[in-house]
Amino acid sequence: MCKAKLQNLSQFHECYPEQLISGLLAVAEKEKKKLYVVGGTIRDLLLGKRSNDLDIAVSDGAAGIVRHLIRQLKGGAFVDLSGSEDEAARLVWHSIQVDVANFREGAEGIEEDLQLRDFTINSIGVKFEQLTTSIGSIQIIDPAGGFADLVSRRLRHCPSAFTADPVRMLRGYRLYATLNFSLEQETEQKIEKYASLIHKVAAERIRYELDLIFDSRRTSATLWAMHGTTLLKELLPELYQGKGVLQPEFHHLDVFEHNMFALEMMEDIIADPGEYFPELADRLGDYLKKGAVVRWLKWAALLHDIGKPATRGESKKEHGRVTFYGHDEAGREMFCRFAEHMRWSNRDKDNVAALIGMHMHPFHLCNIERTGEVTKRAALKLCQRAGDRLSGLFLLAMADSLAGRGEKKPEQMEEEIAALLDKVLNIYEENIRPVLSGPRLLTGRDLIEDFDLRPGPLFSTIFAKLELARVEGEVTTRSQAKRWVSDFLQKEQQTVKELDEEGAASCQRKINGLKRA
Repeated sequence: MCKAKLQNLSQFHECYPEQLISGLLAVAEKEKKKLYVVGGTIRDLLLGKRSNDLDIAVSDGAAGIVRHLIRQLKGGAFVDLSGSEDEAARLVWHSIQVDVANFREGAEGIEEDLQLRDFTINSIGVKFEQLTTSIGSIQIIDPAGGFADLVSRRLRHCPSAFTADPVRMLRGYRLYATLNFSLEQETEQKIEKYASLIHKVAAERIRYELDLIFDSRRTSATLWAMHGTTLLKELLPELYQGKGVLQPEFHHLDVFEHNMFALEMMEDIIADPGEYFPELADRLGDYLKKGAVVRWLKWAALLHDIGKPATRGESKKEHGRVTFYGHDEAGREMFCRFAEHMRWSNRDKDNVAALIGMHMHPFHLCNIERTGEVTKRAALKLCQRAGDRLSGLFLLAMADSLAGRGEKKPEQMEEEIAALLDKVLNIYEENIRPVLSGPRLLTGRDLIEDFDLRPGPLFSTIFAKLELARVEGEVTTRSQAKRWVSDFLQKEQQTVKELDEEGAASCQRKINGLKRA
């Protein structure tokens, strides 16, 4: 097995263009430098994986080597990666990244440099020229015993790894997730000891590692492992507010464990959506391939109920019944604060926040379906609010339902959710899309010219409500649409007038009370 892994190094030529290899050899000869291929490049080669990244260590002059290489290749972009002390630079050439870095912390040789890295499986090096020739055997440089750890699929930290750069603790869990390796017990103990240091790391670096964990197929298992060392609590204290917060009888776990279990269920659904939505397997499979949808769904599942602790109460009608009124909106606001702190993009933040804020809607519709019929109006309102997230919203509802296994949980809840999504989509395709796919009866210009309105949020409200009227057959022509808008504006003005009168009356009552006092 060891020989097989070493044999993988001979595939170096297949991973990188000859022009790049010969260019690096020429630069090394002219600069009189010894180049060493290190880190993730060697690790991936030994694991039989192809990589577009090439990591190189050199005693000094890293930036000069990259600039010389750009001239040699007659192309490529230079990126300065230097930190406060160590010099490093990147070449971006076609789809390949070549990172060249000086030996770390002034190390005098490659062996000392390798032991200053994060994990032993990343502290293996090979002389560059050995990888570029078929003559002789390839000798690995392995001062920390990383090759044995690689064979044993074990993650073991290098000395002082976490104090030198605390983000390496999170990177260890990223490797746990993406490589399916196990963390050595001593490494876990060190992470437990230094977990609080993660707050010294820039949010962008933390987000990068978390993105890779959530893009993996082992997100749930990885977060449970992080929970075991308190690192997860340091990163997501909002999640831990649910510890010990008990829920009504249709749940069997507290809020914290329910959120974690919902993430696990979401991973199961993502792996095989057809098992849970038999009639929509292809449609949902296509949806899950779009952009960062999978990552958004996992975050939404993990944090969908974080608003419950802050909204926990007791029913006024039923003594002893626990309530969480408004927890969806409270959770959305809590998540937005977390996302802003972690410097998420607006696109990522808005998609996850919307799913958390709407996650109860499918259950409300299921309740309506049990006692009556889901109307075209109800289906359109849900489609309008969810937009492109409609499928994701029902996937989240399915994960939420699967994660609740209490005694009073409605029977066949998951079947109801799947049937409801199928029904809403059918209503949309048969009754709503034909109406909305044509040209609008009115435009924004009509609202400006005919009703003397200024563009703003009111426009969106008018068009959304007008769509409902069209779907229900209340409005079918342009003239009817104008009359509808006129009636709508009159009702709005009357409502505002009544509110103003009520406010004035309230103020007068307060003034009269003060006078009497």
